[in-house]
Amino acid sequence: MTQYIYPQNLKATANLWLWSLRDFAIICVGLLISAVALTQLHMVIPLALTAAYAFLSIRLEEITVLDYVRYAAKFLMLSQQEFIWRCE
Repeated sequence: MTQYIYPQNLKATANLWLWSLRDFAIICVGLLISAVALTQLHMVIPLALTAAYAFLSIRLEEITVLDYVRYAAKFLMLSQQEFIWRCE
């Protein structure tokens, strides 16, 4: 059996800069559509949506910014916290 050194014996997901390849392709297509909408229709909304998606899909160590926001919202707002006060 052939052993490859990078990336983790070819079992890791492919990344390009800070995004996975799927997210990077979606961002590129979104930027093309946004450029056409900006030049032809004078609409900035598609560019803003593409930029928001690009920010939320940044991947660092197998976790995205969107995952981090979900975990923080679940911990801070959606799950009950229990505190026990003791007098010593």
